[in-house]
Amino acid sequence: MDRMQLKALAKINLGLDVLRRREDGYHEVRMIMQTVHIFDQIQMEKSREDGIRIRTNLYYLPENENNLAYKAAKLLWEEFGLTGGISIELKKYIPVAAGMAGGSSDAAAVLFGMNRMYDLGLSLEELMQRGVKIGADVPYCIMRGTALAEGIGEILSPLPPMPPCTILVAKPGIGVSTRFVFENLKADELAFHPDIDAMTEALKHQDLKALAGCMEPGNVLETVTVPAYPVIQKLKDVMKECGAMASLMSGSGPTVFGIFESRQAARKAYGLLKRGHLAKQIFLTTPYNRRNGEQRNAYSDQ
Repeated sequence: MDRMQLKALAKINLGLDVLRRREDGYHEVRMIMQTVHIFDQIQMEKSREDGIRIRTNLYYLPENENNLAYKAAKLLWEEFGLTGGISIELKKYIPVAAGMAGGSSDAAAVLFGMNRMYDLGLSLEELMQRGVKIGADVPYCIMRGTALAEGIGEILSPLPPMPPCTILVAKPGIGVSTRFVFENLKADELAFHPDIDAMTEALKHQDLKALAGCMEPGNVLETVTVPAYPVIQKLKDVMKECGAMASLMSGSGPTVFGIFESRQAARKAYGLLKRGHLAKQIFLTTPYNRRNGEQRNAYSDQ
């Protein structure tokens, strides 16, 4: 196989709790991750020129070892002593630095692609073990679907799929530093912790209303971002006013998503956000479900 086209899917956090700051400086988390149908497109092709080359459609993204997709290719390239060359073309559509694991998902797709193109024989579990060397979210982005993530995010337990619904995703025209959020989070002084266990029970019973009822407040990182970036709360308010069952910030932000039973209500919120210029990127999407056959074509873009 000399060429592959791949999809790198985004994620949102249905719930995100921070339990403590560890002695090594990392934060211990407990969160529910959900893949959605927003994706980057990746084309990989073997070439006669030696080494790894990467190109992107965004001028401000690195095209060297600072790109997670490049790091993923290099990791397997060096481990298996591969020769020749590989060209990676990355078309970004997932909002960048937005709490949606776009870079991690790109890395996950490249690991998958390298494994297939060079017939390395690695299982998904073995790819996940290597993925954590690149970033804590990479193993989840290889697994995809609905999952409980613990530790620093690398300890994963598959969960029943999210019930069918419409998800509105809005990324405001600001950037939020993950480092800033975690450095300013007072993990030992949090006034609330989301009920992750209740969310998992709602998923087991496929009860969308119960799930949504557990989701607010559901992301402890909002205690840092909302005071610093009021537009995040404005996005949540618009979605709730339009009928969102729940609205939450994803990851460390600033992306906000809303869960809707009615696609018509989601489209109304979409229009209000667009006309109000509250968001730079807006998507209407649905949950990805690994159990309904999507896993077979999880990475194929053909």
